[in-house]
Amino acid sequence: MSFIEFKNIEKQYPGADKKSVTDFNLEINEGEFIAFVGPSGCGKSTTLRMIAGFEDITGGELYIDGKKVNDVLPRDRGIAMVFQNYALYPHMTVEKNISYGLKNMKVPADEIKRKTDWAINILGLEEYRNRKPKNLSGGQRQRVALGRAIVKNQKVFLMDEPLSNLDAKLRVSMRNEISKLHRELGSTTIYVTHDQVEAMTMADRIVIMRNGVIQQVGKPMELYEHPANKFVAGFIGSPQMNFYDIILKGNIITFADGNTMKLPDSVIFKLPAQQGEMILGIRGEDIKLDQQNLDVFSENKHSAVIENAEVMGNENNLYFTFGGSQTIARVSKYEISGIGDKIDFVFNPAKLHFFDKNTEVRYV
Repeated sequence: MSFIEFKNIEKQYPGADKKSVTDFNLEINEGEFIAFVGPSGCGKSTTLRMIAGFEDITGGELYIDGKKVNDVLPRDRGIAMVFQNYALYPHMTVEKNISYGLKNMKVPADEIKRKTDWAINILGLEEYRNRKPKNLSGGQRQRVALGRAIVKNQKVFLMDEPLSNLDAKLRVSMRNEISKLHRELGSTTIYVTHDQVEAMTMADRIVIMRNGVIQQVGKPMELYEHPANKFVAGFIGSPQMNFYDIILKGNIITFADGNTMKLPDSVIFKLPAQQGEMILGIRGEDIKLDQQNLDVFSENKHSAVIENAEVMGNENNLYFTFGGSQTIARVSKYEISGIGDKIDFVFNPAKLHFFDKNTEVRYV
């Protein structure tokens, strides 16, 4: 039996023309780390707030640990929440910020001391115990906010974009902190973010939302390798997947700029009866510039001129125009090309994705 269950959950604000969340169905197992991902306004934070009880549920049923909680007060749902802004009390020390919620819950003093000491220790905050928030870095403040949540020992942790106010280096560090904390606590965690890298590196499963509707639910690599539609394919992965408008006739692809490519029978076999206009997708790392791949797929070799190059250290992103679209090839750090260089490249045919032209649903 699932630990958290959403049955046809909907949310429509008074006076709004459309629903913020539509027919949301999901089952979450106890101890899972689930990430809600999507662009701004997709309904992910609204859904999180309905779980917490901060927003009324317009339609559907929400169950936590087998109990329907639609009308249960937030304080009685067994939930702890970490917000985007740290919401720390500026006049209180780290220790008092972490312990304050326990005092409000009338927890005995010795238990408050034990739980607070445990949280401070597990989060590496011992040397900051007596500091106030103004004397802490962003990462330290976020750890205090986490400490305040975990001492309550609740069944569910909700996190609403907790790392968005941190710089890039701190975000990487805090991702590791939160993942480690989740493993140690074994808690059920729902994490909202617009950053697909956070979701890919932290979550057991990812829920991708768009316009209040779930687009796909799955493990990170399932979404990456087998996106349900063009939106998911473009949202997951950095740089995003390359897309081309094509016409497939027999086993020949014709791109918008007139270039052609012959598909092997193994790929055609996956496209039964699918011919004509469609969308082709391929990830940057599956565009090959090395001699071995150029030799293997020589009949489909193409050329282009580099328009921009991003040197990332461990890899390079090469930008060029092909097939009527801007293309990004993700190559190794040893494959160096500069602006204006002419390159030869091939697509790995086993890594092609095909989407319906109208619905944008993925064929294969």
